Amino acid sequence: MEAQIIKAGGGLVFNEKNELLMIFRRGFWDLPKGKLDEGETIEACAVREIQEETGLQQVTLGKFIGITQHQYFDKYINKNAIKESHWYAMTTNSSEVLTPQTEEDITEIRWVSKSELPIYLVKSYPSIIEIITKYQIIN
Repeated sequence: MEAQIIKAGGGLVFNEKNELLMIFRRGFWDLPKGKLDEGETIEACAVREIQEETGLQQVTLGKFIGITQHQYFDKYINKNAIKESHWYAMTTNSSEVLTPQTEEDITEIRWVSKSELPIYLVKSYPSIIEIITKYQIIN
């Protein structure tokens, strides 16, 4: 069966202490991201998804980092899908209140320091490890 490509936007969001924002969803540490809406640019999608999933409002879009792909079964279209996530570096201030989007099964949000990151990546997805590694190489 042919897999449908689903475009998504997301971000590696850093605060003024250079800590990375990570979300806990369905048993894994993840990065905020989500599906592109019709008529929306991928950049606008990435910012919107950060805002919706974390409650952050003051998010500044930075440079494009790269694209990851992962395959999954999409219950809404009832077939296999390939999520093609477009990732951007973003910045915000850690003084903003973080509010997990529980409708998306997000139960926790944390600012993670570079030294703590390996602990979180043990319980993360390969595509998340891939994009964080790519970001660290290009910066």
